[in-house]
Amino acid sequence: MVNIINIPTSLLFDISIIIIIATILAYFLRMIKQPLIPAYIIAGVILGPIGFNLINDLTLVNSLSEIGIAFLLFIVGLEIDLKKLRSVGTISIFGGIIQVALTALIGFVAAQLFGFSLIPSIYVGFILAFSSTMLVVKILKDKDQVNTLHGKIMIGILLIQDLLVIFILSFLSTISYFNISIILIALLKGAIFILFSLLIGKFVLRKLLEFAAKSEELLFLCSLSICFLFALFAYYIGFSIAIGAFLAGVILASSPYSLEIISTVGNLKNFFVTIFFVSLGMQLVLVPKGMISILFIFLLLTIIIKPLIIMILTSLFGYEKRTSFLTSFGLGQISEFSLIMVSFGFYTLNQLSQNFFSLMIFATIISMIITSYTAKYDARLYMKLSRYLQIFEKLSLTEKKFEFNKKIKPMIVLIGCHRMGSIFLKLLDSYNKDIFVIDHNPEIIKSLMQKNINCIYGDCTNIEILKKINVRTARIVISAIPDLEINRFLLKYIKSLNKDVLFIATQNHLHEALKLYELNADYVIMPHISTSESSISLLKSLLKNKTSIREIRSRHIKHLLDINLHSL
Repeated sequence: MVNIINIPTSLLFDISIIIIIATILAYFLRMIKQPLIPAYIIAGVILGPIGFNLINDLTLVNSLSEIGIAFLLFIVGLEIDLKKLRSVGTISIFGGIIQVALTALIGFVAAQLFGFSLIPSIYVGFILAFSSTMLVVKILKDKDQVNTLHGKIMIGILLIQDLLVIFILSFLSTISYFNISIILIALLKGAIFILFSLLIGKFVLRKLLEFAAKSEELLFLCSLSICFLFALFAYYIGFSIAIGAFLAGVILASSPYSLEIISTVGNLKNFFVTIFFVSLGMQLVLVPKGMISILFIFLLLTIIIKPLIIMILTSLFGYEKRTSFLTSFGLGQISEFSLIMVSFGFYTLNQLSQNFFSLMIFATIISMIITSYTAKYDARLYMKLSRYLQIFEKLSLTEKKFEFNKKIKPMIVLIGCHRMGSIFLKLLDSYNKDIFVIDHNPEIIKSLMQKNINCIYGDCTNIEILKKINVRTARIVISAIPDLEINRFLLKYIKSLNKDVLFIATQNHLHEALKLYELNADYVIMPHISTSESSISLLKSLLKNKTSIREIRSRHIKHLLDINLHSL
């Protein structure tokens, strides 16, 4: 019989106090409708040396955090479907590589100007160049934007960044005794590791998973074993265990059982998210006053200059300003891989000082907190800056004015043809109605043009684009874009041109739907309340003039108000 008294009380205390304090702060921030990531970091600050120093031995927590990073990146890799990124492969590969090179160069020059020596300056450049895969994917999932065009581009760029980290860590490990042959060997080792991982995934893991998938428990154990096997192999050849775990996830994501693996393994994600960010907060020590200005400049490079570089690159590759802005805005932070770099240089290679380590930890935490807050307002900020972003659309190196127009007076205008928009189009097209589609995804527009469907590529908030559509004669305008700011703008603009047009919007949240109703929207579809089938039934009724939009609208407002009343 196991004697529970022999359980290490320090481990039990550390994990317990981390979870309890993080939960209390998260509960408070959720009550005031704030993101949870700052709560975890603040919990770490409270527990660490800056706060009450409740956890003295950080070795165990740091080890747990390192495992947590590896496991989190394994899950992130699982959620990256390489097949879905093919449509944005060009911008992901070339844009990602160019962005890392330019940002690293700017960061290096800035560090040199501040008097940093050569090796720390190189670290600064690489640390500022990478964005947080874990944080960005979490935000995209929370906002249900993983499969949007800007979401795919962001994930594609992040994937390229994460693969580049493998080679950069090899480079950093040999930088103290610079030797071309050693660096080439390290880079070759990284390439062989990636190739070996891909071959194992294709010829070994598929058959292994095919048998394991017959049992949910066995599939769970098999997935974890693959994660740790790749992590151990990466560690054995001199890479971070997080790199190995991430590659394992990316490889398993292409298997037919990826969804089952995510559902079985994903439940552990929130625990490791908490541990990671709390441990991040616990590593903070006060930065000397003389380095505050340096910290400010590094943050400026991260949250302003790096996104500016990304926006210029996405514009050069032919994407319109809204996609370019949302993509660049979401990547303005420092990566968890950058933390691995600075820890590698400080603890393992002894190339960096304590002050430098603290400076970069501070910069990482602040940039992540800023992103977690500003991500809520990216669409609103875009609407305010839209008129000033026209210059970026002139940078395109490719022809992007996709348009097919039979010079009709459209009866129905469909804004957005992804997800629910595609369902609406299928129904409307079957009725042979005169339809005009606006979408900012060039692949979707090319597909519609091949089907001879009236369409135009562009940003639906661009007045010049909207002027090309005769909204004055339209009977129904449907916005399949679940964005409050966009729908608010469209509602105001379209109703100003045609007060009799029926404006039907799509929103994901109850308070947003009620807000649009206050602004006199005719109907608001909420996918998680109104199913696609009921929405289609509604459109059928409207098209056949069998029902009154006023009656449906009144019933829907009453239904939402009843739900809102019961949720208080």
